[in-house]
Amino acid sequence: MTARETTMSASGILSSAQLRPFPLDRVQIGDDSVFARAKNQMLHLARVYPVDRLLAVFRANAGLDTRGALAPGNWEDFGHPREQAWGEHDYPGRENAQTANLLRGHYAGHFLSMLSLAYAGERDEALRAKVDEFVAGLGEVQRALAATGRYSHPGFLAAYGEWQFSRLEHFAPYGEIWAPYYTTHKIMAGLLDAYELAGSVEARDIAVSMGHWVAHRLTRLDHERNQRMWSLYIAGEYGGMNETMARLSVVADEPLFLEVARLFDQDDLIAAGVDRRDVLTDMHANQHLPQLIGYLHEYDLTGERRYLDAVLGLWDQIVPGRTFAHGGTGESELWGPPGTVAGDIGHRNAETCATYNLLKIARHLFALTRDARFMAYYERGVLNHILASRRDVDSDTSPEVAYMFPVNPGTVAEYDNIGTCCGGTGLENHVKYQDTIFFTSVHADADADADAELWVNLFTPATLDWREQRATVRMQSTQPLGGLTELRVDGDDFIDGATLTLRIRVPDWAVETPTLSVRSETAGGTTETITAPVDDGYLVVRRPWSAGEVLRIESRAALRAVPTPDDPALQSIEFGPSVLVARSDATTTLDLALAQRRRLDGSVRADGSSSIRGADAAEAVEAALRSEGAVHIAGVRFEPVWTGSDERYHMYVRASGAEIGFVGAETGVPVRVRHDGTSLLDDIWREPAPVTRADFLDRVGQTASAARRDGLLSHGELVEVLRAAATADVDGLGRHPGGTVIETDADAEVETGSATATQAVTWRESADAEGIRLVEWLVPRALADAPIAPSVAITTGMLPAPSGWFTEVPTIAVTADDLSGVGGLNVEVSLGDGEWMPYTAPFPLPGDGEHRVRARATDTSGAVGHAARDIAVDTGAPVSKATVRRLGSSVEITLTATDEVSGVERIQWEGPGTFWATFQEAFVRALSDDEQVIEFAATDRAGNEEPRQRLILPARGDVS
Repeated sequence: MTARETTMSASGILSSAQLRPFPLDRVQIGDDSVFARAKNQMLHLARVYPVDRLLAVFRANAGLDTRGALAPGNWEDFGHPREQAWGEHDYPGRENAQTANLLRGHYAGHFLSMLSLAYAGERDEALRAKVDEFVAGLGEVQRALAATGRYSHPGFLAAYGEWQFSRLEHFAPYGEIWAPYYTTHKIMAGLLDAYELAGSVEARDIAVSMGHWVAHRLTRLDHERNQRMWSLYIAGEYGGMNETMARLSVVADEPLFLEVARLFDQDDLIAAGVDRRDVLTDMHANQHLPQLIGYLHEYDLTGERRYLDAVLGLWDQIVPGRTFAHGGTGESELWGPPGTVAGDIGHRNAETCATYNLLKIARHLFALTRDARFMAYYERGVLNHILASRRDVDSDTSPEVAYMFPVNPGTVAEYDNIGTCCGGTGLENHVKYQDTIFFTSVHADADADADAELWVNLFTPATLDWREQRATVRMQSTQPLGGLTELRVDGDDFIDGATLTLRIRVPDWAVETPTLSVRSETAGGTTETITAPVDDGYLVVRRPWSAGEVLRIESRAALRAVPTPDDPALQSIEFGPSVLVARSDATTTLDLALAQRRRLDGSVRADGSSSIRGADAAEAVEAALRSEGAVHIAGVRFEPVWTGSDERYHMYVRASGAEIGFVGAETGVPVRVRHDGTSLLDDIWREPAPVTRADFLDRVGQTASAARRDGLLSHGELVEVLRAAATADVDGLGRHPGGTVIETDADAEVETGSATATQAVTWRESADAEGIRLVEWLVPRALADAPIAPSVAITTGMLPAPSGWFTEVPTIAVTADDLSGVGGLNVEVSLGDGEWMPYTAPFPLPGDGEHRVRARATDTSGAVGHAARDIAVDTGAPVSKATVRRLGSSVEITLTATDEVSGVERIQWEGPGTFWATFQEAFVRALSDDEQVIEFAATDRAGNEEPRQRLILPARGDVS
């Protein structure tokens, strides 16, 4: 009989947290929850996938019978046929070793965690039996490895030999080894989950034995060696070993394990986080994110504030400044510069593993601090990245999850991923959606006089067994497509009149504070509107409850265009918590007239809703999403990103449009831009954007005056813009009565930056004979009559790459408008500091390089309009090469690249058994019995990607 302890149904909880989750089996998500689809698909895989396949790589390594089972495949395969389970003393060296699949075992660890989580949530004894079978198999392997006497400690357990760890201690690069402690973490984490969630004592004992082996290896190394090891790209990646060792110290009551956890501290990263120094640019995101979870556990067990401060400081460098709309981060697994989202868009953004870990960090930080911003990120990431990362198909063999969930135009998610890192974390992601829906306050359990508190964090159909209060809480919600949620407090043994405190998160996407009401189904169905204070971003509803009462929460959603921090014109479309992606086969950025559809509450008018007002507009969007699965904007179909579709999508679109306009009010006036690319619409909606109609009219008067002075508007066009602004439905109340424009000799003064400008348009309200309020625009005569220089614009006919560079030579066109109407425009251009030349027709730039284009137009009155634009062009891809150095039966490969224009951004490579990784330093490949193909390519800072080159390594016997 399997030894078993009472299961906790939760793992990795911080003892110092102010809040804690409920056990997984106490919360059940409803069949009508959007999360149910992915959960059920993954539970199916958990039930049908054979444990023997997961144990195969371990059994083969230990010389045990694999029972004819195939390995899962991809990264999780058997390795090289001639590879042995070498120890640290019999490893033949990289000159003679033949290896492959050096991360094997990690996927099995994730699968054990998934089985344990699934059992904890479902209480399906068949799942627990699979946990026990899996653990027993690992125990057999550990004993078999120990019996060989080949390894440094009997606690060693892996699907390869111990040699990778000894080579790491001598700073071997990725290519010779592959993140051995990363794999150890996945195996140990799976075992800890099996103990904490499924009660397997054998799993705990195996993990404790592994912990002593880790301690044996690391305690004999000096501090400087450990620090250098953890700084190695991928080779030194250790997942969350500090978290696992800290958790194990509690489970085993072994202080040594906490000291070992601290040996994984990366001192420079902790110091940077504490000091809030940004050091993340070009760092491997998912190499370091799991460490932060470990630092929180170290804070929990030591009380040392620096660990918490480090995580908080690093979090603020990632969210939101390095976070895409769906919650993902990074490009090709590396972080870009701070505050850069648009500029970091490439072809392989947003590794799903990174969001898996960011959600864990956010969950812990929220439990520690009660700061609602962490739960706001959690909602964004779990819905729009994690749920979206599970393709909507059934499979008996594959997790069908995304590795990268990119954000470049017209892209697709990288689904499937058997055996990869994201395949492993994806196994876990989809069987624990219920773990963060509800929290409870720790003090409420500890203090008998304190009210019981329930924190409602996420809104989806779910049922909570709140047995401490003899209550069942049933949640129904129209989210994530609407804003209505109802919480029913019930229970056969619930004591009527019991005082409970319900804390309801105020979503950051809500247009206004949610409204509350309580309906009593036992008192004639009466409904009472209530109010509640907001504390820590949560509505606090404290009252006596009776069984059957329903708390109704109405949060008003809006269709929003959300700008990126580094390029406000590049925007994501969102409705409530859902990111909506454009479905289009185009692979260039879509241009849509979004500013012309914007309302004061930040919402964007969808197609077909011009006559729909206020909250009704949100209801129309919700209705369209429910009935058609999509909403249309400017003729483009947008649908939620989280559907699991494998169609092409655009997560970002560019706000543009040829004409100035407002909701329900067109002008016919063309959008003209200054040399810096800004337009009148940009000026009107710049942050902080106007929030009332009066603010809007003030802003229009100020910015239209500046546009007139800058040559972006003629006087007649100024009048059209003012009239349209007066009638526009920017407040959601419908079109307003038309405005009038009056010229006046009085000059108003407005603040424009640090200076005060005269000749500004102002407005006032008056009533007509029927008492209807009308807007009167007052335009200073000096502004109306002033000679206006010609408007000059330099355009390229194409957009640059996200990097800001043009990767094709653009054709330069100069347009000049005679806004004063005096005629006789003379248009000239100049490149750099060169001579002015007459402009007669569009012309191409001379080629690659950084060019400054200047243009001027002079009218017959002598007024001169100017424009200038800096344009960087790099049309050529970098050129890379491989240098190979023979090392016996292995080779050392060094990759270099050159780019004379924008410079080299990165070199990437992959070979058999590895993934498309960023080259950091020379790596070693063992020659095998067959030829090996190493592919590599460089990317420059402009975004040009070199075609993949191939380096063919000969078979071992072919080398003289």
